[in-house]
Amino acid sequence: MARVSQEHLEARRRQIIQGAARCFSRDGFHGTSMQDIFRETGLSAGAVYRYFPGKEAIIAALANEVLTAVRGAFDDALAGPRPAWPDEIIAEALRRVDDVLLFPPALVIQVWSETFRDPRLAGILHGALIGMADAWAKVVASYQENGLMSADVPPAHVARVLLACAQGFLVQRALLGPLEVQVMSDGLRGLMSMGLRRPPEEEPGADAS
Repeated sequence: MARVSQEHLEARRRQIIQGAARCFSRDGFHGTSMQDIFRETGLSAGAVYRYFPGKEAIIAALANEVLTAVRGAFDDALAGPRPAWPDEIIAEALRRVDDVLLFPPALVIQVWSETFRDPRLAGILHGALIGMADAWAKVVASYQENGLMSADVPPAHVARVLLACAQGFLVQRALLGPLEVQVMSDGLRGLMSMGLRRPPEEEPGADAS
């Protein structure tokens, strides 16, 4: 019997993931049965179960693919010859997500909502988000070391806000319809262009008296 190539195995796995994603997007996670996925992919139950024991495993694989794509953008930014700007990093991360998410953006929200009932998926997303926050903090620290950002702001705080920008963009796209990545990039670049420090009396925590 001829051996099945790794490329064939990966192509079949992708076929199942993408077919399931179409079902989830169309009918919702809980409204989709494994039989629906068999029909959508044109594969037998045995062929699908060879890769995934159930819907939960498929949606976990979807989450992993997206998070791997985003983390790759951060790793590349940290490995570059200069600190990449926030708008560049987020735009590249979102473009990579678009390359992976060949289905409606609303599925992202469905995946997030599943974390409230699926501890395994919650663990995957929690670990990934902490990892991305740490990666952002390293980028922010490099800005401060290169004199590009005020050093009196905790890198972890900036990291959380930048992470929220990307998450908020995905939510807007899911709820409001098509939204180009360039919108996020332009918006961040506009905020970054302010370049003005607050007067001392307007700094948070300043004595109003």
